[in-house]
Amino acid sequence: MSEHIALTENECQTLARLEERSRTLKRGSVLRRSNDATDELYMLRRGIMMTYVLLDDGSRQILRFHFPGDMLGLSTLLYEEAPETICALSECVVCPFEKASLSQLIVEHPRLASMILVYGQIERVALTDRLAALGRTSAKARVGSLLLELRNRLRATDKRISDSFTLGLTQEEIGDATGLTSVHVNRMLRQLEEEGLIAREGGRVTIVDEAGLTRVTNYVDRYCDLDLSWLPDGR
Repeated sequence: MSEHIALTENECQTLARLEERSRTLKRGSVLRRSNDATDELYMLRRGIMMTYVLLDDGSRQILRFHFPGDMLGLSTLLYEEAPETICALSECVVCPFEKASLSQLIVEHPRLASMILVYGQIERVALTDRLAALGRTSAKARVGSLLLELRNRLRATDKRISDSFTLGLTQEEIGDATGLTSVHVNRMLRQLEEEGLIAREGGRVTIVDEAGLTRVTNYVDRYCDLDLSWLPDGR
């Protein structure tokens, strides 16, 4: 949240209380499965996680990637059973807290509650972008857009990242997020390299021509250009 608003000391203390407990998860560990019932929500302190659903044919559709500072499991506020699975993509640290703590936050800190609404809307618009891309854009555009999204989200919490970052995803995982096979993903990554838009070395990706990649993918960073003038005052 501090990327977008100046948090008061009281707000920082309230958010810190949500992170008093912690759990460490290895890559591949499932935090919560679809149809699980739970009274807990989570803050992601370290690492990258994903939310996915399994389709009737057994295939997996990755819906979202989560980064440090994200609040996980909000869908269980609406449903008794979780509609999706949350899984670690790297070694992660998550901080579980009771739903009642969120209720208290909403009552005592309307600006923080408003920011949770803001991030929910950002996520909704980003999912709309992803849905439109799956149906209407090329495979190259889907893969390139995902690379820009991952770089931008990682850079938000690690200012050392500029154009180069550790991808941390397998080609199968990229495929599950973009609706492509791993073979097709590999082909698109090589094409982006051949066109001078990205470079790869080991597990790292470098955005060589950001303007060109943005143009090819029609990517929009939904975390930029936010209108937060309506937020209530902090407490």
